[in-house]
Amino acid sequence: MILITEAQSSSIVTPELAFSAVRDALIAAVDPNSASFPVVVAHGSDPKNRFTIKSASGAKLAGLKVGAYFPSNDARGLPRHASTILLIDQNTGRIGALIEGSAVNCYRTAAADAVATDTLARPNAKVLTVIGTGHQAAYEVQAIARIRKLSRLLVVGRDPSRAGYFTQKLVSSGLPAESATAEAAVRAADIIITATTATAPLFKPAWVQPGTHISSMGSDAKEKQELPSDLFPKASLFCDFPEQSVRIGEFQHAKTGITPTAIGEVLTGGAPGRQNENEITIFDSSGISLQDLYIAKAILDRQTARVLA
Repeated sequence: MILITEAQSSSIVTPELAFSAVRDALIAAVDPNSASFPVVVAHGSDPKNRFTIKSASGAKLAGLKVGAYFPSNDARGLPRHASTILLIDQNTGRIGALIEGSAVNCYRTAAADAVATDTLARPNAKVLTVIGTGHQAAYEVQAIARIRKLSRLLVVGRDPSRAGYFTQKLVSSGLPAESATAEAAVRAADIIITATTATAPLFKPAWVQPGTHISSMGSDAKEKQELPSDLFPKASLFCDFPEQSVRIGEFQHAKTGITPTAIGEVLTGGAPGRQNENEITIFDSSGISLQDLYIAKAILDRQTARVLA
């Protein structure tokens, strides 16, 4: 078994590597030879400490990711989130590689947003609103800044002091960030990212302007919700994996049955993406294991090349 540590994987991963791997994974997700299996939601001895198991197989890869969220780590001075990816040796059934990938997971999640936004947002979109000021939100913003030249970046957070600190960090990195209210930020936006743990809508449908693209990145469990469901009938709906999206993703909150389009179908030309300048597009990312497997394989290949160099 090959072991790649957190230090090794975080030194290898880049936004470019993540974008390419995740794009390939989203295409693989619509391949008939691929399978994404039901998510297992579990918890530790302390029920507040939770973890999920996401698994998949494809023509080239099979395996799983364990994603942990342990609030109890605050008392230890450790990050709440941890991710570990296992690649299965398809010849023997044994573990072929284990990749510690907490930082990798942040890049992977943001890359899904970037791939979808690059595909669905208007080419001239330049005002980004991010709702959420946590660790993941920073990765989302940086990923979008790579694919669109931003003229404004509006930050919305529940805690004004935290939002101000987050905004200043973005400014320090060279981005045109400013704090704003939810209504002002949503009304001004060409692109909206929600990256929260919310369980209720974060804005009103009337605030969303024609032509806006929205990426919901935080809804990956039955109790979570970021978007107003009244907006869905007015928009074109896309996701990473339809079956999962309507079960535990943002589209579980649709008031009538819907079938969102897998973004992989758009990437392969099997389905249309944005069709006009005034269309509102929504991408729901509930996260699929193929993304983890493909980025793990990319990390593994880079590490092997390093060793052989």
